[in-house]
Amino acid sequence: MTAHAPLPGRPHGIRRARAAARILATATALMAGLTPGVAQAGEPEPARCESIPFTVRAGGTLATTLCRPAGTPADTVLVLMPGSNYNHTYWDFPHAPETYNFRRAMNAAGFATLVIDRLGTGASSRPASTAVTATGDAQALHEIIGALRAGLAGTQPFDTVVTGGHSLSSGVAVLEATTHHDVDGVLLTGYSHGLNVPGALGVISTYQPADRDPAFAGRGYDTGYLTTRPGTREQSFHAPETADPQVVAVDEETKDVFAATEYPDGLASTLPPMSTEITAPVLVVNGSADVLCSEVCADTATLQAAEAPHFSPAARLRTFVLPGSGHSVNLARNTGEYQAVVREWMDSITG
Repeated sequence: MTAHAPLPGRPHGIRRARAAARILATATALMAGLTPGVAQAGEPEPARCESIPFTVRAGGTLATTLCRPAGTPADTVLVLMPGSNYNHTYWDFPHAPETYNFRRAMNAAGFATLVIDRLGTGASSRPASTAVTATGDAQALHEIIGALRAGLAGTQPFDTVVTGGHSLSSGVAVLEATTHHDVDGVLLTGYSHGLNVPGALGVISTYQPADRDPAFAGRGYDTGYLTTRPGTREQSFHAPETADPQVVAVDEETKDVFAATEYPDGLASTLPPMSTEITAPVLVVNGSADVLCSEVCADTATLQAAEAPHFSPAARLRTFVLPGSGHSVNLARNTGEYQAVVREWMDSITG
């Protein structure tokens, strides 16, 4: 773990007390017959959330939402950035949240979350597409991490900051961690060094300029902003064994755009030896039926063996393959298995 000096007013006794509070919350859930860390149907929102616009130094404003566990002090925050073609709804999924909402699951486990719309997506500023790069995304992420440690917009500072990315934004998280070494953990989903080239080309073939899509036409997107053609996401991001048709439909309804210029440096994050420079604990998660991943995603042991050479001992690499899942592991029917692995990994960092 990256060492950081304790912030004023944040003694380690408070951290131990908060860890104990998380354990108590989990035990209470178990006694009540609930799945710890997963919001059950009909449960109230497990967090207090607030929207916080964040102005980046290079210009533009990121839409962010900070959620803190209701009734449970939290000194750990998981910063979540979605991949290309997605916005904040990937992590804060509106359909059947008791199953598919990753943000709620982490809040219910006692961790705070900050969900971000990348520049050009969601409610964030939309600069010219050529001004949006993965390197710029990483710099913005670095600025947010610093703000969270200092107290974002006057909120309570966080001692422990963990970044979580999906697909393209996993590459952003790698760029940020290797450049700044300022995080306590890195969650990489939909990311590996074993790219399935035919599968990737198949997904790329579904892209079109956003202004040609009825969902985005007439909204001022320049031709460098791309999105998936209607009806293609099921094949690209889901898998028959674990896909819920209603989830796929909502995924289509809430899809977003990305800038083509985010891809070159985002993909560079998988080139050796970049990821070996990460000095914080790393968890890599993929689906076994991800069309973007080669045979290295067959199962957890295979992924661990394939990824281990790409990380240093300081990363204490752990991997997990969600059986039957496509690229978007948050949206698989059995996503709860992956949520449980992340909760346990987070506890190993913060405990």
